[in-house]
Amino acid sequence: MSMVPSLTLNNGVPMPQLGFGVWQVPDDEAAKVVATALEAGYRSIDTAAIYENEKGTGRALTTSGIARDELFVTTKLWNSEQGYDATLRAFDASLERLGLEYVDLYLIHWPVPAKNAYVDTYKAFEKLLAEGRAKAIGVSNFLPEHLERLLGETSVVPAVNQIELHPQLQQAESRALHAKHGIATEAWSPLGSGRGLLDVPTIVAIARKHGRTPAQAVLRWHLQMGNVVIPKSVTPSRIQENIDILDFELDADDLAAFAALDENRRLGPDPDTFTMGA
Repeated sequence: MSMVPSLTLNNGVPMPQLGFGVWQVPDDEAAKVVATALEAGYRSIDTAAIYENEKGTGRALTTSGIARDELFVTTKLWNSEQGYDATLRAFDASLERLGLEYVDLYLIHWPVPAKNAYVDTYKAFEKLLAEGRAKAIGVSNFLPEHLERLLGETSVVPAVNQIELHPQLQQAESRALHAKHGIATEAWSPLGSGRGLLDVPTIVAIARKHGRTPAQAVLRWHLQMGNVVIPKSVTPSRIQENIDILDFELDADDLAAFAALDENRRLGPDPDTFTMGA
């Protein structure tokens, strides 16, 4: 059994707080990489239609020998498939590629406000939730204004908003709105720009203090902030390193030092203007 702590989503579904992301993992490598993650103790796997590795991910899940109810599988709807009917078709296709009867979490990958379809898209998500084919539904990359509109025009509060979040982009406004509505905050790009963030002297010093790597210190910070976090790697030693963060704790001084690193530095696209694939 995995020792990773879980959060309880706002609909009562438990979600591991530390998961494994497969962005940029080629489909023909995904089965091996995901199998390595499962062997290391991860039970939450995060993929997306646009990653084009749902098939490989699904093969690893099927052949793992791990009971389905011990796994937590997330996938996401791509921008080109937004809209009520297109969403339902896209979900069926994702489920078939994964080889699963349901997913644990289904997310709208980007709001694409210029397309003005995310409300109708989310209403299709509500149908999938009611049918039990998605155990929880949510969004990704939604800014507070997108979330506020969704909350005003739909019936089910999103369980999760997966956003870019790392020590140099701490997203206080979004996290406060999430907390108000019981929405879990999930961090993508949790280690920022990789070596750039992991070379920051403050983080290096905190890691050294605890006898850990900078990446482990950052991931531990996420857990203690209450974030769900999904680091990715194809390197077995790094996959193991990223989960070996459950037996130490940052102190108040460490957390204050992390808080001082926030620069509102976004590495990925602006969710208000990103339209790729739409």
